[in-house]
Amino acid sequence: MKLMGSVFLLALAPLTLALENGLMRTPPMGWLAWERFRCNTDCKSDPHNCISEKLFMDMADRLATDGWRELGYVYVNIDDCWTAKERDATGHLVPDPERFPSGIKALADYVHARGLKLGIYADIGSYTCAGYPGTTLDRIEQDALTFAQWGVDMLKFDGCYSSGAMQAEGYPKMSKALNATGRPIAYSCSWPAYQGGLPPQVNYTLLANICNLWRNYGDIQDSWDSVLSIVEWFSVNQDVLQPVAGPGHWNDPDMLIIGNFGLSCEQSRSQMALWTIMAAPLFMSTDLRVISDSAKEILQNKLMIKINQDPLGIQGRKILQEKSRIEVFLRPLSHSASALVFFSRRTDMPYRYTTSLARLNFTQDFVYETQDVYTGQIISGLKAADNFTIVVNPSGVVMWYLYPTMHLDQPFSFMKQQPEDKKVHPFTL
Repeated sequence: MKLMGSVFLLALAPLTLALENGLMRTPPMGWLAWERFRCNTDCKSDPHNCISEKLFMDMADRLATDGWRELGYVYVNIDDCWTAKERDATGHLVPDPERFPSGIKALADYVHARGLKLGIYADIGSYTCAGYPGTTLDRIEQDALTFAQWGVDMLKFDGCYSSGAMQAEGYPKMSKALNATGRPIAYSCSWPAYQGGLPPQVNYTLLANICNLWRNYGDIQDSWDSVLSIVEWFSVNQDVLQPVAGPGHWNDPDMLIIGNFGLSCEQSRSQMALWTIMAAPLFMSTDLRVISDSAKEILQNKLMIKINQDPLGIQGRKILQEKSRIEVFLRPLSHSASALVFFSRRTDMPYRYTTSLARLNFTQDFVYETQDVYTGQIISGLKAADNFTIVVNPSGVVMWYLYPTMHLDQPFSFMKQQPEDKKVHPFTL
């Protein structure tokens, strides 16, 4: 949501408020309303696209029916503008009675019946970013218990209309309150996005102890420029961001806008690859009822999702930036595998990029096999010193899943020496 808070340090809260919920051991996946549907509350003129229980039921149906759920896209997340304009007489948050006539508990039951999970939105300030009732410090325990009683599975906690002091007390307090409900509720914090300045102002050790994921940067918009600004910010600050990501606590560069209006097919493929290399949560914000086949193919790429969900949970890094405007990103994966992304910031024509694995710091001791994540093409017998050439389209990527198959000092296959559960095999899409 729009950032309206003030600068404050995260170091003011105690370290004893650990999250301890055991959730999100791999980056969460699902659907989130905000980027595509914003705060459209005009259900009379636009009943198909307004923020209402029908919209979330429709998306739950699509996730359950169109192959998304089986791939891991299980969260159906409400964002701002779901509440009535005032709390009820007892001070409880209540959904808008016209747009959510059945209530949030009924919506959660509907989502759960389809094997999915429901996320909801609140704000530590006096108001939400769109001007709906906020969750001030004196309401945190009450709202956490309400969400648990409704059967909510995830909370996104925003920071509009709040002071730095409110954030420093409120974000850890909500973590403790969610734990106290006894219901496992994943916790998404927007706290760092309100701190301003560079990441060193943020106590990421504390953040990882109280949140499952956190927004670091401004809202994504439906444009390639917006995607590029996020990638650049994450790359510039990767020395701070990369070490704190891992199972149960993730840097969140914001939603996937694939399937909307602002990205070409090449740019869509790039966003998916770059979010995957960053071990990012994969929350789509698009209309799944009318999504194109090409966008669906990108978002449902099984090898891409396998890489994103790698159990080691190591966030990738940009390791090389060429004068040709080709950038190379690397993410270590389990079982000695890796993911490589060759990303073009060029806008003129496809570029023939020649390099070697040795130049990308791969060991000379192994022979490697690579699989192109988008085409499925396999290259076998690749030694670290061997030069290879790939063609990267403007604003596009080539992404490889790469694994060692042989140790050069040994006359037999490296793979044969591995226990069966440690072997890496080519992936069939």
